[in-house]
Amino acid sequence: MIIPRPSELTPHPGRFVIGSALRLEPGPGAEPAADLLAGYLGPGRARTHAGPVIRLGLDPSHQLELGAEGYRLDIRPRRVELTAPAEAGLLNGVQTLRQLLPPAALAADTAPADAWWWPCISIRDRPRLAWRGLLLDVARHFMPLDYLFETVDRLALHKLNVLHLHLTDDQGWRIEVDGLPRLTDIGAWRTESQIGPPGDFHLDGTAHGGYYSQRELRALVAHAAARGVTIVPEIEMPGHTRAALAAYPNLGNHPDRTLPVWTRWGISEDILSVDDHTLDFCRQVLAQTMSVFPARYVHIGGDECPTTAWHTSPEARRRAARLGFRGVDELHGWFLRQMHDFLAAHDRRAACWDETGHSAGRLPEAMALTAWRDPDHGARAVAHGHQVIMAPHTSTYLDYPQSTQPEEPQGQPGEIVTLEDVHAFDPLGGGALPVGDPAGMAPGVLGVQAQLWTEYAPTPAHTDYLAYPRLCALAETAWSTGPRELEEFLGRLDHHRHRLRALGVPVGRLPAAAR
Repeated sequence: MIIPRPSELTPHPGRFVIGSALRLEPGPGAEPAADLLAGYLGPGRARTHAGPVIRLGLDPSHQLELGAEGYRLDIRPRRVELTAPAEAGLLNGVQTLRQLLPPAALAADTAPADAWWWPCISIRDRPRLAWRGLLLDVARHFMPLDYLFETVDRLALHKLNVLHLHLTDDQGWRIEVDGLPRLTDIGAWRTESQIGPPGDFHLDGTAHGGYYSQRELRALVAHAAARGVTIVPEIEMPGHTRAALAAYPNLGNHPDRTLPVWTRWGISEDILSVDDHTLDFCRQVLAQTMSVFPARYVHIGGDECPTTAWHTSPEARRRAARLGFRGVDELHGWFLRQMHDFLAAHDRRAACWDETGHSAGRLPEAMALTAWRDPDHGARAVAHGHQVIMAPHTSTYLDYPQSTQPEEPQGQPGEIVTLEDVHAFDPLGGGALPVGDPAGMAPGVLGVQAQLWTEYAPTPAHTDYLAYPRLCALAETAWSTGPRELEEFLGRLDHHRHRLRALGVPVGRLPAAAR
């Protein structure tokens, strides 16, 4: 009943009873994974040198077989052995052990019980894709820091290893930047918010905002790393920047114009200028972002950037002419290349949204692209030499409603994305696309990612409802190899919903077979 399904699983007779004391034996380098497991089993359990043993060990000789994140797990009545080539594999194995506990053991307020046990079983497991992620938009609606910690724990349980934090947008700026206090003093707050879909909306008259200090975000990064989850930050540019322009009007194409943080959803036409001081601002923000987030990837947005303001800007037209461009629209790719080069000089890798797949010559091949419109665009980007994170909106945007039922909460208008839609999506196009190696630059699919935009999800409870159980299906797609049969998955999901409820997660709308 494990989600995502392991590569190989063999049941054995018997069970391993987890008593009031643990004989936990980590080998060299396995101590962090052992500490994580001990925390899941209850801090009140004493560690002893007697009784049934739980061994965790690193064995690099299995690298070819298991990769960087695979593991072997063998549970027998008197011993548990978890081995992996690298720490990431041990952490994934710990999450399998966590799922094999009674569902009630996952609840935060459950005291350790002597009746806990694991079934005797052998597992050999490794992921299908290296990037298995969730984007959480904290710019449209600020989410409490505690909720981000909870989200990391839930991602780890499902062997999802990337939390992509959308930190800035037209409607809010959420990261503290030393030396630029107005970004959070002004840019983090809006006077009110849109209610209702485009064309039929009104404003709620209630101020909204908040931001995370660098200290808070570093604590989140450390918490995530201990669970095998990487936090990938996103700083939007050159569009989706109205909150930054409200804080510092001189960054815009009309520096004499004072703008409020945007109160509506959609796309503002106010974008960053292409002046040198604006580029320096972006580099200053990215430099501090890198100091907080050690992830190899830094996402720089790049999508939905109307160039109307550049067409009316004498400076933008002069810049385009000096660069030999046919028009100001070419400044968009040029701007992103400047940021790519800056990140590359600091041994980081830029990622950006891709809307068409036609990136050859416009963006460096070393830039990773998040393909959000449809799978064909992702395939085109691979053909043009890029590594791609597949994120097509019709099967990975969890802010869309899950059904057409009248009781369904409001979601992003335009589509319905069901659990079945998410489960049916294959980021590798049925084997037509190559798998991208994150350690290299050869083109291919790095992975797959779900998106939770929060224009219509103002609270953690609402985002949880939208995420689950659809995120479970995406975890299955990202991790598990072999045929994916919906009915078989729903059978495991029927048991898994008890784990979700123990974690305080609403299960959302389940198909009849999984209720």
